[in-house]
Parts: sequence; C-alpha cells; structure tokens
Amino acid sequence: MTTTGTTPPPPAATPLLDLHALVVAVRRRRRLWSSLAVLGLLLGAAVAVLLPPPPTATVKVLVVHEDDQPNDTGTLIRTDVALLGTTRIAGNALKSLNSPEDPEDFMEDYRGTGLTNNLLQIEVTGEDDAQAVARAGALADAFVADHVRRMRQTAAAEAKALLDQRDRMRDELAQVNEAIGDRSPESDPQASASIESLYARRALLNSRIADFDQRAADARTGTPKIIAGTQIVDAPRAVRHSLPKAAATNGAIGLVLGLVLGLMVAAIGTVVADRPVLRREIAANLGASVIAELSATSRRPSWPWRRRRTRLAHERLTATLARAVRGSTEPVSLLELGCARTTGALALDVAGALTAEGPVAVVDGLPRPRLADSRRKPRDVSVVAGEHAAAVPLTTRRIGVGSVAPGTAWTDLHHLGGQTVLVVRAGHGSAAWLHTVARQLADQRIPVIGVVLVDPDPRDRTDGTLWDGQRTALRGHYEWAARQNGTGTSHAVQAVGDGRPRTERPPRPAVRVPDSDQEAR
Repeated sequence: MTTTGTTPPPPAATPLLDLHALVVAVRRRRRLWSSLAVLGLLLGAAVAVLLPPPPTATVKVLVVHEDDQPNDTGTLIRTDVALLGTTRIAGNALKSLNSPEDPEDFMEDYRGTGLTNNLLQIEVTGEDDAQAVARAGALADAFVADHVRRMRQTAAAEAKALLDQRDRMRDELAQVNEAIGDRSPESDPQASASIESLYARRALLNSRIADFDQRAADARTGTPKIIAGTQIVDAPRAVRHSLPKAAATNGAIGLVLGLVLGLMVAAIGTVVADRPVLRREIAANLGASVIAELSATSRRPSWPWRRRRTRLAHERLTATLARAVRGSTEPVSLLELGCARTTGALALDVAGALTAEGPVAVVDGLPRPRLADSRRKPRDVSVVAGEHAAAVPLTTRRIGVGSVAPGTAWTDLHHLGGQTVLVVRAGHGSAAWLHTVARQLADQRIPVIGVVLVDPDPRDRTDGTLWDGQRTALRGHYEWAARQNGTGTSHAVQAVGDGRPRTERPPRPAVRVPDSDQEAR
C-alpha cells in the first residue's frame, strides 16, 4: 500500500480541560487530600479537647405581646432579642447581681435567640456553672421586668389618652345640656328643629363617652394578661458539655473541610503543573508509543500474589528489552525520567539476560545512584562510568543508562546508545518538558524505540500507541535503518507494534512537535 504526498489532516482540537485526566491525576494524589482530611480530623478533635467551651447556662422566657398575631413573621421576637442586647437590661441584671462589671463587657457574654414568635432563649457564659446560672437568672428577670414595665407604660398612656378624650366629650355634653335647658317650649317650627338637633347631639356624645370608658377599661384589662403571661418557663440551668460528642462533631467538620481543601489543592495543582498521567497523553507528548508498563516498587509489604504479578511483569519487560537490544545493530540506551533506581535495575537485569551470548557492559550515565554499587548487579556484567564509555571493547555489547531530567547534557546521549527506550514515571514530567525531550532526541538523531511507563494508573484504559508517526519523532530500529540506507525517501510500508502495516511518507524538512512553537530538525 502506498500513499501520495497529500497534506495530512489537521490534528484534532485539544480540549481546554480534560476531566478524565483531571480525575486520574487527583486520584493519584490521594496521599495529599487524604492527609489533609486526616489532619482536619485531628485538628477538629484537638480543638474540642484543648479549647473547650466556657461554662454556659441557658434560660427560656415566654414573652407575650399586645399585638400578637398568628401570622406574625417573627418581627416582635426579633425586637425582643435586640432589646435584650441593650445596656439598660445588662445594667439592671448587673445591679441585681451587685457586680461592678461594665454593661458593655457583660453584653459580650450572652446572646438571645428567638425560638418561636413568643419564646426567647437566653444563653449566658461565666467563669463557672454557678456564676453562669446566676447571670442567666438575673438577665431573665431583668428582661421580664423591663418588658412588663414597658407594657404597663403603654397601657397607661393609652388609657390616659382615652380618658382625656372622654373628659372633653363630657365638657361638650355639659354645654349641650345647658343649651337645652335654656330653651323654652315654643311653637315655632324652626325652634323645634333646633331642639331636636341638640337632643341628637347629646345622644351621640353619651354614646361616645360610654365607648371611651369601655376602651379605657379594656386597655387596663389587657395589662394583667401580659404581665401574667410573660414569665420564665424554663429555669436557668447549666449546659452539660460532652467532650466525646464535641470531639466527634468537630472532628467530622474538620474531616470534611480538610477533604474539600485537599481535593481543591490537588485539582488546582494538577491543572497548573500540567503533568500528564494517561498513556495517550504521555505517548502524544513524547511522540513515541508506550510498549510496556511497570508498577512502581513499594516499600510497604504487599500481598504475595501482587509481588508475583509484579515480578512476572518485570521479567516480561526484561525479555522484551533483551530482544530489542539483541536485534539492534547499535547500542541501545535506557533513559529515565523520574525513576532512576528502577531504570538502573532494569538495565542490569537486561544485561544479565544477555550475558549468555557474550560479554555485556552497562554504561552508567545516571547522576545517582551509581550502578557499580548495586547489590543486584550480575556477576558477568561490568559497569562502566559514562566518561569511560570509549574504553569498552567493540566486541562487548553495550547498554547505556542515562537521564533526560532537567539539566541533561543532550550531546552526551550518543555515548550511551544510538537508539533509546524512555523509562518515564507517570505524572513526573510536565507536558512542556516531555515536548523538550522529544525535540532534543530528534535533534540528536536518536530514535525512540518506545516508552516504558512506570507507576501507571491502574484504571487507565486509554491507548498509548501512536499511529501518526509522520508528525512525531523517529521511532524504531527499522525506521532509522531505512533512513540511514537512503530508503526512507521512498514510499515504504513498515511493520510496527503488532505487525500492522504503516505507511511512511517522505520526510519533511522539519518536524513540529505538538503544542510547541519550536522546530526539531
């Protein structure tokens, strides 16, 4: 199958925020948000233990209002709560307690809460339970006395106004009676009409005087009901404090707050850092397919079947890399990013698997740790420092081990091998640095055979295989050999991965790395 030199389709638009990658990255940082959740739990419990609430007493007062209505929205009881926080009531309570404390300071030690339209709860703190109970009782008595006094004053003012109006009506009635007495019976029709109007006026005044008397009596009658109804319905008592309950409540609140904070920090850090964790993202940023995955070595004890599964995966990866090194005509290097110890151990295992076919030397270009000091070094494998790579005999098979972490001397990578396998820890390098690695390897003409992903997400189901090799860095021994032999300029069908054919287009002058404004030549 051959292809013509048509323009490749433009790459698909990258979403601004990949929720799948975000969820995976946050889940991988579970140590962070779980630690913050546990920290919040401990802090909440510690606050309950180290900062217990002060001794508190509570009292409930039934407040009867003259204008009580069934559909009241709580305006009257809110007014009572506001009146409770005045210096007049606080000062009266302190006088009954014979306390020299300032009313403004005392107001900070209590608060009122309207439970219903007529029920007021007062909470008061003190140095001990006895003082708190005494303060609560004095404050409730002061509030009831002030409320009763205000209701009496209101009723007295209303009754006085009604009686004053009645007295004015009586004075007018006296004048009407006097006018009626001064008239003599006459036969004149106009005089008769005038007398009739005076009699009607007198009747109206008598009716209104009686009405004012009744309203004044009702005003006086309503006051005893208010006085008798406004009372303390729940005597002052100390509030019992349960330390286990408080610790559990505060701990639960701290746990939730810490968990939310941890998730937010993990999500924001993931978005800002832009560290790919999915196979497809790492493959796309490096321009090379993921050929194998390797679980990270855990220092904690694991189950036997997990250790066996990890060991089998490591053995399969070692055999795969040994076949790649055996079939290569030039040295192969393992370049690490975030997993130097794992890469060194993997190189030693591959070298040990090749010792039966001849001498093998591992060229150590790692900054640390030194492979010469490794306890797992096979007997027939020699470890040579990177600066002494030229001293290795040509008959000895070489396997280079190096790093592509920040600070790498890119021009020294040729001493480690003409081809490379990238061993990358998931979530370690940023997308920008993975682009840099792919661009620098392309500049150095070092083809990438594949990527070994260390510590992958176990729930990752994305595909880490690239099928658009024309727009990425060189991959594979066969591509590099074809280009070296001059056959890469023709339309050739190459086999990759699982044996599927891949059509290679003629090389272009420059390869642009995705999401990069620089060219790798």
